[in-house]
Order: sequence, then C-alpha cells, then structure tokens
Amino acid sequence: MGADRPDDPPDGEDPPPDRHADRPDGDDQPPDGEDQPPDGHADRRDDQSDAAQPTRPTGSEAETRGRQEYYTQLYKAVSEEQSEEAQQTAAEEQAAAEKWDENAKESRGMWSEYLCKWPPEERPKVDKPDAPPGSWHGEGNRTLDPAKNSQVEAACDQIAAREQDKISPALRAVESQNPDRHLIGFEHRLKGHDRIKEKVCDKIREFVDFSPEEAVSNVSDAVRYTFQYRETRYTQGVWADIGRLEDQGFELDKLKNFWSEEQYKGINSQWIEPDSGQRFEVQFHTRISFEAKQLTHDAYERLRTHQAGKFEQMVLEAFQSKVTAEVPVPPGAADIPDYP
Repeated sequence: MGADRPDDPPDGEDPPPDRHADRPDGDDQPPDGEDQPPDGHADRRDDQSDAAQPTRPTGSEAETRGRQEYYTQLYKAVSEEQSEEAQQTAAEEQAAAEKWDENAKESRGMWSEYLCKWPPEERPKVDKPDAPPGSWHGEGNRTLDPAKNSQVEAACDQIAAREQDKISPALRAVESQNPDRHLIGFEHRLKGHDRIKEKVCDKIREFVDFSPEEAVSNVSDAVRYTFQYRETRYTQGVWADIGRLEDQGFELDKLKNFWSEEQYKGINSQWIEPDSGQRFEVQFHTRISFEAKQLTHDAYERLRTHQAGKFEQMVLEAFQSKVTAEVPVPPGAADIPDYP
C-alpha cells in the first residue's frame, strides 16, 4: 500500500534523521558539539525517538470544532466581512447621492433663472402654412403630404405592434434576471408620432430615395428602453445585459459610450429585432446619470431645434456641462468600448 510514497523507509527501518529541516543553508550548522541542546531537549528538531511528539506553535490551540461547526462559523465570519464591505459601499453611494441632490437643487435654480430670461411663451411662433387635409407640418419646415403622412402613421402602428408582441416581453425577461437593476421610464418606451415624423423628414432630406417606410425603419429610437444600475455594479451589469439581449436573439447594431463626454453621460446602444428588422434603443444609466439626463432634457430639446441665439446657446451648453460634470462615473464604465 506504500507504493505511492517513495520517501518511506524500508520495512523495519527507522527513517533517517532530518538534521536540516529548519536550516535552508547547511553551511550555517554549528560544528559538532557546539551550541547544540542536549538529547531530548524540546528544541532538538532532529530528535526522532519514539517518545518525541510534534510540538504546536506557541499560542495555537487544538481544533475542537467539528467540520460542520467550523464551516458554519467560517461562513458567518466571511459574511460579516462582506456585510461590512457592503455597508461601506452603501455609505459611499449614499454620500454621492446626497451630494448630487444638493447640486441638482442648485442646477434647478439655474434653470429657473434661464426660463426667466428666455420665457418659452415669448419665443417666436413657427408659422405653419396652409396645408391640405391629412398632411403634417412640424418645426424646421418639416412637412409630409397626406400620402406620406398616412404611410408613416401606418408604420408607427406596426412599430407599436412589434414592441408589444416581441420586444417588450423580451426586455422584461432580461430585466427579471437581475434584481439589482430595473427598467426605468418603461411607460415612455414608444416615441411620439410627431417626433418620429420629424426624424422621418430628416431621413428623407438626407436620403432622397428613401420611402416613408424606409425612413421609419431607420429611426433607431422609435422604441427605447433604459436600464438603471447602482454605481458599483454598473459596468458588470451592462456587460451582463448586453449578453442577455443577444441571448434573446437581438442583434447589436451600435453602442456609444458617453461617460467621457461633457454634455451627457451614459451608454446608448441600438439593436435590431431580426424577424421584423425593427430597430430599438437601450440606454444604460445610473440613477444620477438618468436624473441628469432628465434635468437637461429641455436644454437639449432647445438646442436640437437650432432656434436659440448664439448667447442663449452658450448658456444652454454651459448648463448641460455643469450638470453633467456632477455625475459620478462608475468604476470601469468609461472603458466599455464603442461598437463597431
């Protein structure tokens, strides 16, 4: 039975003494008879008599716990350490949230001052020329004749059906796989028809050969979802949810990381439902980055119309930069690469 122990001595022979067990360098051994404790002394590591027993390091005690008790107490100790770490993390997140709340309050005051200087009701009204019944007219001289407007309306109805039948159930299934984050603003997942028509007009201007249906199919955020995470779990959560969306059969078309930008922070991604070709957007935010987006939304919309004067535009951009600079960047978030 001792075949696997090549260092065992032959039967009936005592093992040779190991005189250098605690001396990695044999040259340090003193000459015979010098400074060596007498036979049987407790410090003689080469005493191999039958009566010699291994000595326990000073201060150690024999393990009296059973295996189950040992592992139960070990698990408790590790859990307490993890609990302390979790408490520290929660305290740090709470401090960041309180700081953000103070800054957000200040920013809302700044926005109120902006509205006093540039009241929306005093902005020049956009003249809408007489148009035939069934046509559509929007800001920036965007128009759709009755036939194109009807086609876009029908396409919007198709989008709503695809969202309800396929896309939203899949996003809810993804959401259910991680209780630490959730979909926020789910009730606003469908973009309004007027906003879709604005984007359709822009697409037709850019690609003159586009039909209304083709233009609608290229509106990447006609359906939009937002996942919200805790700062400390953001990066891992984003990577995990990208994989879960792919597991649902969706194709990642684009991903843009804005965490290093000055006017907006977060990650926006565009996806395709392969059966219908329907595009939709998924944004990845923390609570603070999402609130910052909401806080700067009206400024963004005003800038988007290109109707603000140069000075007003500078004020709006400065406001967005101020709010965005106060958003904490989650660990590792800025390293998530763009796609493609």
